[in-house]
Amino acid sequence: MVRIGCAGFPQRQAVCFQTLDVVEVQATFYKPPQVKTVQRWRETAPASFAFTMKAWQLITHSAYSPTYQRAGVDIPPEKMNRYGSFQPTAEVREAWERTRAVALGMQAEWVVFQCPASFQPNPGNLRNMRAFFSQVDRAGLHFTWESRGDWPVPLVAELCAELDLLDCVDPFVRHPATRGTVYIRLHGRGSYDYKYSDEELDQVAALCLEYDEAWVIFNNTAMWFDSALLRERLQSPHT
Repeated sequence: MVRIGCAGFPQRQAVCFQTLDVVEVQATFYKPPQVKTVQRWRETAPASFAFTMKAWQLITHSAYSPTYQRAGVDIPPEKMNRYGSFQPTAEVREAWERTRAVALGMQAEWVVFQCPASFQPNPGNLRNMRAFFSQVDRAGLHFTWESRGDWPVPLVAELCAELDLLDCVDPFVRHPATRGTVYIRLHGRGSYDYKYSDEELDQVAALCLEYDEAWVIFNNTAMWFDSALLRERLQSPHT
């Protein structure tokens, strides 16, 4: 099974629902929408259509990240260091509770934990990850982790096996560290303002066929066109 889609809605929702296999919701990273909003999306979409979503940035990113300007939270100066990096704080736990509620409301197939490049494999971050993913109530949700930092592939594979995570990658950066299912995010090569070549799309198609199940999310300016071209290559009609 291969599902091909876009990060966010590049066209009207109705068009996306009838054309794509999946949409990875981006708004949930910045400021999660209300549960009733995503429930309406789920009710409007065809039953075969899939949603995935990014976890709220309060779980993964420091409160000093510029993306917090869109978070809609008022953080006192003395609590700035209590957010992000999977820390064992009430703030991170509450952020997960809200993320989980939205994920269940849209019946998300995957929750994507995208870490900043500054999140490095130091002892503190490893300890936080292990505590968070081993203790959090998943409510049946599936997790995929996009490390983006300078993480050794064997360590990524070890953590994914230990914590029941799927390695989320851009295959033009490195090969996935987990098997069976693959979750691919294509951000453009060198720039978000990018269109993938025929040769590059052939490489993605070949990679998908190495797995039992593949999720491919385009997150570049040409996402709508590239997703259509990849679908043609895989001869995977929307079902």
